[in-house]
Amino acid sequence: MRVLIIGSGGREHALAWAIAKSPLLTKLFVAPGNPGTAQLAESVALRTSDIPSIVKFAQEQKIDLVVPGPEAPLVAGIADALAAAGIACFGPSAAAAQLEGSKIFTKEIADAAGIPTARWEKFTDANAAHAYLEEVGAPIVIKADGLAAGKGVVVAATLDEAHDAVTAIMEDKVHGAAGTSVVIEQCLVGEEISIFALCDGEEALFFGAAADHKRVGEGDTGPNTGGMGAIFNPPWATDETIRRSMEEIVRPALKEMVRRGTPFRGFLFAGLMVEADGPMLIEFNVRFGDPECETVLPMLESDLLATLKAAAEGRLSDAQAVWKQGGSATVVMCAKGYPGAYATGSEIHGLEEAGQVPGATIFHAGTMAEQGGILANGGRVLAVNAVGADLKEALSRAYQAIDQLDWEDGFCRRDIGRRALLG
Repeated sequence: MRVLIIGSGGREHALAWAIAKSPLLTKLFVAPGNPGTAQLAESVALRTSDIPSIVKFAQEQKIDLVVPGPEAPLVAGIADALAAAGIACFGPSAAAAQLEGSKIFTKEIADAAGIPTARWEKFTDANAAHAYLEEVGAPIVIKADGLAAGKGVVVAATLDEAHDAVTAIMEDKVHGAAGTSVVIEQCLVGEEISIFALCDGEEALFFGAAADHKRVGEGDTGPNTGGMGAIFNPPWATDETIRRSMEEIVRPALKEMVRRGTPFRGFLFAGLMVEADGPMLIEFNVRFGDPECETVLPMLESDLLATLKAAAEGRLSDAQAVWKQGGSATVVMCAKGYPGAYATGSEIHGLEEAGQVPGATIFHAGTMAEQGGILANGGRVLAVNAVGADLKEALSRAYQAIDQLDWEDGFCRRDIGRRALLG
């Protein structure tokens, strides 16, 4: 099979790393890719937003399967454009991608399908949103309706924080048009998990659970980020919780999407809060998580490409996912200043030594190659994964690998997975 992966981050490096192992693969391309994916595949200088050029390239190269990594091209309709050209794509149509493209759409799907989720209201007027906050109080959650690179959600502990969030999103437009509408919802309390499912429109195959660490600071402090690290199968992702998540949340959502004439195909990412009464939906995403992808795929025993092919062809019932025993953890190395302003261009040393730590794999997220060196070229720069006999060993190996890196302008959280280890 000739495969094209769309994207340039750590998730896409992990997808390339896993797909490159498949005996089905004959040629792998990544557009635009990064220095990590360049070791596994041919890089293609195409922007992820340039859908016509991507379709043209796929036609010229006789691509058998396109795997989009980020959400933006999916929401923009890349799967529709590829389908019109007769090219298989493992990703949802633009209509189905509204599960991530609009928080309001997701809430409406949840209500229609009877999916347990937080009480919510939508607002297009900032004054009305401020008045509602005075009515319901805090803690409260404010979400920009549209895409905001994982940073459009504020969990406000106080009314002042809530009002500031509404002002920033709706009035100051810190997330641009994504904040034209907002969802204000009940603050759920419990343990967060990410549940992943491969979907072919009708069927769903459980594809791993992880716990992300969203806030930039240790002890879960500071602003939200795109993800500072993740662990595979946290202790609170019990077999019963996973079963209920699939039966009460994922599969009802798929049925509702079919009922609306917009069946969902691709990676469905359910962000959940596990409360005393069971899992509650926080949000859906329509692609693999990042850094969860870099945490889940190293535990996959079976052939990823074979499974994606089956799902893209609507025969997911023929596929299976086989998982390794043990633990997996990913720690993200970021440029100082992230998620605010940060500098690029500093050189990273020690990558080879870090990759030699037993069980460790270094996924490139925001890097560029220049004159034989690897330079930082983003906010989240490296995703350092390690697997081990259990979570404790995986985390120990991940931090051992990080300690081999020589990068003065980088930082990471040193408490990834700590809550899971403490039980």
